[in-house]
Amino acid sequence: MSRDRVTARLSRSLERLDAPIDMAAAVARKLERFRGDFQSDPALPIKDTLRPAAVLVPLVDRDEGMSVLLTLRDSKLPHHAGQISFPGGRIEAHDATAAETALRETEEEIGLPRAQVELIGRLDDYITGTGFLVAPIVGLVRPPYELTPDPSEVAGVFEVPLAFFLDPANHRRESRMFNGVERRFYAMPYGDKYIWGATAAMLMNLYDLLRD
Repeated sequence: MSRDRVTARLSRSLERLDAPIDMAAAVARKLERFRGDFQSDPALPIKDTLRPAAVLVPLVDRDEGMSVLLTLRDSKLPHHAGQISFPGGRIEAHDATAAETALRETEEEIGLPRAQVELIGRLDDYITGTGFLVAPIVGLVRPPYELTPDPSEVAGVFEVPLAFFLDPANHRRESRMFNGVERRFYAMPYGDKYIWGATAAMLMNLYDLLRD
């Protein structure tokens, strides 16, 4: 899919780019306004307290086609160790918007300058089973770029062709036992990269926006 088609499909979400996360609606359990782990796993309880966060969904505009930039979290992290994710983190008091959080965290985690990211849209806010309410901000990255990942957080950075995520043949619904309870989730394995959980679900949301 070309850059122009991607930006055109996402253009309707630009009006929500700087909108605050609707914590009140989440607390009131107005779930029709959100995406979340509860959709693929209805038995999963939603945490009573949700923490606001934001991630950047970086789309790299390469001549051979667009790709998605992803990170491999360090195996020693206390949460989501060794998992594949988008760069991002908690919204801090000094962040004016969720987009500001996404850009700041991306710069801190992988060293991608915010000046090299053009914000082009926002996916539906996402409630994770671990208690975060996440704003996924979509940004266009034009190469070349040089990254400096923070070794305390990031074990690696890699790209996956956007076309891979837009092919329904690569979308899976899987399950696994966690603490004696069966969990159901989305997964999109790419070679030796196991992309699953909230990251895969947000990619499904991107697919829903971009598909023909």
